[in-house]
Amino acid sequence: MNSKHMNQLILAMAAAGILSACSMAPTYERPAAPVSGEFPAQGKTTARRAADIGWREFFKDARLQALISAGLEHNRDLRVAVLRIEEARALYGVARADRLPTINATGSGSRAKTPADLSSTGAILHSSSYNVGVTLAAFELDLFGRVKSLSDSALATYLATEEAQRAAVLSLVSEIAKAYLAERAYAEQLDLAQRTQASREQSYQLAKMRYEVGASSKLDLVQYDSLLQSAKVSVLTLQRQRAQAENALVVLVGKPIDSKLPPPQPLSAQGLITDIPAGLPSELLANRPDLLQAEQTLQAANANIGAARAAFFPRIALTASRGTASSELSGLFNAGSGAWSFAPSITLPIFDFGRNLNNLDLTHARKNIAVAQYEKAVQVAFREVADALIARGLLDQQVEAQAAVTKAETERAKLSQARYDSGIANSLDLLDAQRQQFAAEQSLVQTRLLRLTNAIDLYRSLGGGLLEGKAETAKTVVADQPTPAAVGKPAPVPVK
Repeated sequence: MNSKHMNQLILAMAAAGILSACSMAPTYERPAAPVSGEFPAQGKTTARRAADIGWREFFKDARLQALISAGLEHNRDLRVAVLRIEEARALYGVARADRLPTINATGSGSRAKTPADLSSTGAILHSSSYNVGVTLAAFELDLFGRVKSLSDSALATYLATEEAQRAAVLSLVSEIAKAYLAERAYAEQLDLAQRTQASREQSYQLAKMRYEVGASSKLDLVQYDSLLQSAKVSVLTLQRQRAQAENALVVLVGKPIDSKLPPPQPLSAQGLITDIPAGLPSELLANRPDLLQAEQTLQAANANIGAARAAFFPRIALTASRGTASSELSGLFNAGSGAWSFAPSITLPIFDFGRNLNNLDLTHARKNIAVAQYEKAVQVAFREVADALIARGLLDQQVEAQAAVTKAETERAKLSQARYDSGIANSLDLLDAQRQQFAAEQSLVQTRLLRLTNAIDLYRSLGGGLLEGKAETAKTVVADQPTPAAVGKPAPVPVK
């Protein structure tokens, strides 16, 4: 066989290995969602989906918008998630390269001396050898799809990592918003507590003067003092809680809060969109990145089964070289110096003491785990949406009821003060009214925070928070990579 025919044979066998690979992985089917076909308590809503509402449109507070924008740029957890994508992209590139032949340029030279008593001529011999060429290094003919299955698994892992980064964006947007609103709630409660402390300080001084002139008893003075000290405790507690909330916000944003940011808005002025339609549970599978991540992880486990199955069949590898060789460096490229080698090998497992069988069982077990994790993720997503929907209407009513309570307690405190000043009521009635008014005002702030937090939870649980606005930008994908739809996943939503 001449060198031309040998080159043709090597190329033909390599092409056969690339083109004839058949996957032995099971046909992937998305598991049925283990949830009800519809959400409870949807009520009347607009036609816009959460995934179509950008976070700048949802959060109208300019200060909060600036904090979210800074967090998307500086948050370290999000930065790690982006680097995880680069890591998975590189691993997929390595796995994909294994499906193609690796051709190397080689060159070598050697010179040896043979002692006289070892040579056939009885004299000292000096020998030289030089060669250059190209080699095909142990290229596996993927006849049973082992390498292809590993490549498919790496691709699914890469896509799952992309979805994990999108889920991190969604979570970060909502967490920054909730941390900001919590800090605002503590600030409003602190303002109430400080004003209450100042008012009680005045009341205590008046009670002290009345006691000193004998117009009231020591019991009245002690009661006013107790009320004043309670206000001081509330102020100190809220100062600590607000400072801790600010620290949490700084960690989420990833840098110190800029002093030049727009002024904050009170909780009562936070105009979040609350009438978001829930749609059907099946829509979550396309809108929630964490569910898409779980499904891609399941597809990676499914592809690994194909690689484990292929391990039971023969593995054929090709090693070949083509070049020139000569005993003299100057004769490397002379006529007749051509050289080639062709060394195919085949490996057939016979006795492995159950290693391949156990590897196959392992891949099946991991797929079953991935199925259970996917189903659990769907159930958790369904519960989050259902909880937010149920709370949406009830919290609106609770805010109205608490506002009415606060108004009534404020009026009661005014009337009690007037009755006390005119001598009709005693100090116990006045102190109780003031205590109840303060508690009602604090509860109103907390209830407003709960309603806003619930709106954010519903927005996030329905897949909102990935878009900055209505404009979308295309994402960069791996060159020659199958489109997401080709591997059973919707095209990713662009993230700015």
